Amino acid sequence: MVAARLGLRLGTPADRDWIHRLRHEVYAQELGQHAVVPAGRLSDALDERGVVYLVATSGGTPAGFVSITPPWVGQWSLDKYLSRAELPALDAADAFEIRILTVAAPWRGTAVASLLMYAALRWVQSRGGRQVLAMGRTDLADMYRAAGLRPTGHTVVSGAVTFEVMSARVDALATRARQRYGPVLARLGADLDWRLDMPVHPGADGCAHGGASFDGIGADFRRLHRRREVVAADVLDAWFPPAPGVLDVLAEDPGWHARTSPPVAADGLRAEIAAARGVPTGALTLGAGSSDLIFRAFREWLTPASRVLLIDPTYGEYAHVTTEVIGCRVDRLPIGPADGWRIDVDRLAGALAGGAYDLAVVVNPNNPTGGRLPLEVMRDLIARVPARTRLWIDEAYVGYAGLDQSLAPLAAERSNIVVCTSMSKMYALSGMRVAYLTSDETTAAALRRWTPPWAVSLPAQLAAVAALRDPAYYAARWAQTAVLRAELAASLRAVDPAARVEPAVANFLLVTLPAQGPSAAEVVARCRRDDVYLRDLSPMSPAFQGRTIRIAVKDPAANARIVAAYQAALAAPGAGVVPPGLAVSRDAAAPRRDGRCSPATAADNRVAGPAAR
Repeated sequence: MVAARLGLRLGTPADRDWIHRLRHEVYAQELGQHAVVPAGRLSDALDERGVVYLVATSGGTPAGFVSITPPWVGQWSLDKYLSRAELPALDAADAFEIRILTVAAPWRGTAVASLLMYAALRWVQSRGGRQVLAMGRTDLADMYRAAGLRPTGHTVVSGAVTFEVMSARVDALATRARQRYGPVLARLGADLDWRLDMPVHPGADGCAHGGASFDGIGADFRRLHRRREVVAADVLDAWFPPAPGVLDVLAEDPGWHARTSPPVAADGLRAEIAAARGVPTGALTLGAGSSDLIFRAFREWLTPASRVLLIDPTYGEYAHVTTEVIGCRVDRLPIGPADGWRIDVDRLAGALAGGAYDLAVVVNPNNPTGGRLPLEVMRDLIARVPARTRLWIDEAYVGYAGLDQSLAPLAAERSNIVVCTSMSKMYALSGMRVAYLTSDETTAAALRRWTPPWAVSLPAQLAAVAALRDPAYYAARWAQTAVLRAELAASLRAVDPAARVEPAVANFLLVTLPAQGPSAAEVVARCRRDDVYLRDLSPMSPAFQGRTIRIAVKDPAANARIVAAYQAALAAPGAGVVPPGLAVSRDAAAPRRDGRCSPATAADNRVAGPAAR
């Protein structure tokens, strides 16, 4: 039996009977935590509220399970024992509860328990979780600590069993998991029948971006012909070509472009931007894309002691740099589907009012949600930001809303306002890597001192200057994008009226899939079979609930392929159950308290891993 192939999959309604029977066997008959009942089944109210079960199998036979309560369920098993005041983490929008990890007797002492714990962590990671809550038996506390969990200072009693309430940051658990479960995964290798909708292994360190479409083309550039076969709607590159003048200047003498060093500080490009935007040349800092500027500025301005406020969800580079690179104290202001992903400006201003934050970031229009705060609303917000708080405004998509909505001129006059503008998405220059910051001249001068020479390549400088000299071309393309976006949205709504296609102003759409049906990861994986690449937003934030995809607006032909692939993905047999090997690479990525839960259960000493109710 031990030699049989081990597997992991998502639990289905058909699994509930044996899960409830195994729960009764372990937690009533073996541990005495619950009373033995004649029906021989143990369940609770959370089973009907959307908790997730992951099932381990051996040779296809169920061998154990673990349950996960996501924050969007709206209720925790811990609500039975603790109030929000006693355990504030229960109010966190990014906390997940891992509970009742249970292994059937024949498979105790095997790798089943370790695989279940690892799968639970990967599921939480894949849904954007940042905290884990669990309850572990006090006599197994050392085992839970070894897994990376730490006591919260609370204990609860359920039946004959005493539990310690524990928690951990997901990033810390992931680090421990690589050490703890790596040997098990390596030993199983390709024999592991992994049927979950996230990869076995998380992606490489760093901020996750779109661009998986290069998997279909080849990052070694040996199959560039594939670029015409792949629809790269997972990244937000422009669907249109750069302005004719850009193409002309790049084609004029490519050999000279390649071998010639560019102007050291790109002064000509700075002058062109200043003229186009109506700001002083001295207010501008150039970079090789917005990420270059984010890394450069934040690492100079911030330290691990700095406090930062981010909208959640928003462009992931900001969380990556502030939390992973610098280690700042980061708070998040959540937005969600209930309010149309709208940023509550009064709430944001209230959070900033006390002057506790060194930096706050607003992406406007917001990526990936697509909403926009009008110019007058942003001006009101700026007027309410304390002088000690620097407000960073990312305007990567402002052209799609209208350049008259830009706050760059105001940023040039204010010492605590910085506007970051990428020329990638608006000007079809993603491959060139050009962006600029607008700030007061003192801030800009300091940033330029930290800028290395030749930061922007010669082809990029030539292309950016030519683009800025043809505003009419781009205004027409932005207007055309709005038409294409509306047509694509209507087509997607027609495929499945139960899916929610959010209003948007930039070159992408946000689609939330219905609860009954395939997950975002499954839809994205199925579309890739047709060479259509969409973006699963689940790992970015729990607000997406594992059911939200982002789709870049493309030309009419590509949009038609997107709709066809999306329709096929939703209609595929078995949608909602991941077939083996379906594009899930092994190398890839406010709750209420009503007391309706039944008592907690936990794994016994023959399984390895935390369990919580």
